[in-house]
Amino acid sequence: MVVPSETIDSLLKENEQYPPPDAFRRSAWVADERIYEVGARDPEAFWAAQAAELQWTRPWDKVLDWDPPFAKWFVGGKINVSENCLDRHVESTQRHKAAIVWEGEPGDKRVLTYDDLWRQVNRFSTASRSTCR
Repeated sequence: MVVPSETIDSLLKENEQYPPPDAFRRSAWVADERIYEVGARDPEAFWAAQAAELQWTRPWDKVLDWDPPFAKWFVGGKINVSENCLDRHVESTQRHKAAIVWEGEPGDKRVLTYDDLWRQVNRFSTASRSTCR
């Protein structure tokens, strides 16, 4: 079957936008859209500032090593993802806030706080270590 070219052309136009509701926008973490201009003006400085918000085991030597088509970000840096996603929240006032909200098909619901999740991760880690020896 041959597809008319105008059908393909129309599929390649991606002009549709789905803006979020105003209530969602008001509660967004980033409220100032000028952040996009800042990022476009100096991407390396922008991403270095964002990365500085995380906890690094070893800071990076170079933000970006760009050798098209290959890019290496935060060269020389070491980061523990679990520490940044979980541990730092357990050590703060976020400890008892929801980290994961799960809802099942028949209406089952389970909420894990950062503390609950941290305990589960540690139980799994301990079990993994004991079976790998």
